[in-house]
Amino acid sequence: MLPLTLLATNKVLNLLTAGDALSQTIVLSAAAAGVDVARLNTSQITASFVNPQIGDLDLQLSYPRVCIHTDHAVNNQREKFRAFSGLAVVAVDVWSSASLEQQTEAALHFYVEGIAGILRANIGDLGDGYRYSGVYDVQVQTPKAGGAGFVQQARVKCDLEVSFN
Repeated sequence: MLPLTLLATNKVLNLLTAGDALSQTIVLSAAAAGVDVARLNTSQITASFVNPQIGDLDLQLSYPRVCIHTDHAVNNQREKFRAFSGLAVVAVDVWSSASLEQQTEAALHFYVEGIAGILRANIGDLGDGYRYSGVYDVQVQTPKAGGAGFVQQARVKCDLEVSFN
């Protein structure tokens, strides 16, 4: 069995990539708002904890990009007599880049809303002792020079309840 931190990452990765879910969600919401945002392909969604500066040097990572990793896990023994009973907090980092600052920021909000929408639609049992309660947190950083002119990052953290022997 995979370590709980890798399995937690994979649970969220599968939610976002199954059936091209994140890409389809972003395309539909941007079209409904009449906004043009750069398409996010499933190949741009990875299970990795990569520093933005290193990611910019990696030719395989392009914009927009989504990197998913387990931020931390807490075994608080919610259920006695379990080997692990607590939380795994998964972070979804999303980067957007464009030649204009306003384009970068506008696109980033659609990417974040796409991630949040998929999380909201998948509250409940994720299998293998993982359950998503619906709790998430969004942190948005200010744009800075980089990428195609400007780059901006947001982080969506979600709490997975974990219980196994």
